[in-house]
Amino acid sequence: MRLNPKITEKIAFAFLFLSTLVIVVPVILITIELLKNGMSVMSWKFLTESPRMGMRAGGIFPAIVGTVYLIVLTILFALPVGILAAIYLSEYARDHWLSKIIDVAIVNLAGVPSVVYGLFGLGIFVTFLNFGTSIVAGALTLSIMSLPVIITSSREALGTIPESFRESSLALGATRWQTIRRIVIPNALPGIITGAILALSRAAGETAPILFTVAAFYLPHLPKTIFDQCMALPYHLYVLATQVPNVKAGVEYGTALVLVAMILILNLMAGAIRSHFRKKKQW
Repeated sequence: MRLNPKITEKIAFAFLFLSTLVIVVPVILITIELLKNGMSVMSWKFLTESPRMGMRAGGIFPAIVGTVYLIVLTILFALPVGILAAIYLSEYARDHWLSKIIDVAIVNLAGVPSVVYGLFGLGIFVTFLNFGTSIVAGALTLSIMSLPVIITSSREALGTIPESFRESSLALGATRWQTIRRIVIPNALPGIITGAILALSRAAGETAPILFTVAAFYLPHLPKTIFDQCMALPYHLYVLATQVPNVKAGVEYGTALVLVAMILILNLMAGAIRSHFRKKKQW
């Protein structure tokens, strides 16, 4: 018996709607829980003071600053390398055994647990390169963890540009690099930015990599150089929830709320940049 196409369409839309609810409802519930429990401790002092009394009092300012340092350095390290690697693999690399091995390696690296990246950063950056437990070691570890996602999403974005754009540019006398720089990259930039921000947002909330490479249990003062340790919101939240007894109710939720807000601001900024470049597209 063949179903009416309209009934089939309604069933399909119902499944799509339910799938959307499965994703949206937990996000809404988590947000409500954070706001309900975290707003009670939210104040200017909580955001601008250093922790006191073994982190049972005071604020989370050093953790906020440390997280910002890590995010900024991760962007500086990972974004140029990831985009350049994607350009090479998409525009220059030939389809042979080496490129296939690189593709498989990138896909596999995207699925490696974050704790493994932390151990890698500990062995390479902290011990072998002698950076010590520092901001630069943590940022480099987070950068390596972000690279597979940045490279993959950037390649996908570059691959969406019609081949006719490249052929027309080359036919007009432009070199391959001029074509990539002036035609391909500007049109692929919204997709590149989207993938990069997704990767960096994940890195901003990771605990395991910074646990081995940069995070300090209790550090009330701010770091002076990138070779110093720092506090970071993900690790600070873990410490408050598991290792500091008699913490004021709501402090853990307030810390989580600040971390989520920082990631949201990062995504909103990326969305604004993406919209700006999309408006410039002519196709």
